[in-house]
Amino acid sequence: MEKNHNRKLLLRFRKQLRNDGTTAEAELWKHISNRKLNGRKFRRQHSVGSYILDFYCPYEKLAIELDGENHYWQFGIDKDLKKENYLRFKSIRVLRFENKWIFHDLEYVLKKILSAFSQE
Repeated sequence: MEKNHNRKLLLRFRKQLRNDGTTAEAELWKHISNRKLNGRKFRRQHSVGSYILDFYCPYEKLAIELDGENHYWQFGIDKDLKKENYLRFKSIRVLRFENKWIFHDLEYVLKKILSAFSQE
């Protein structure tokens, strides 16, 4: 059986993305790392299949994607749709936020993430 999460083939690329992440990713990570958000563990630059997710919470099967300008051109939109369809097939939910929301209304972003958590 093929390993679907964090395949070794993508390890170098995942590390590069972590090291060269955006300021929006770094800022959000400060608030969700180390189980700071309702005790949920998140991973940065986690891969599922051939896709790399900005953030992933395994317990919730929840991906968080932060989108820069390139996501709003047709090529980026098509690419994101393909990725989301694959993740949906794997029963992973996706939340998308524009990078600017991390700086303009972080509280809103964190509330949206919390509201996506399953009820315990």
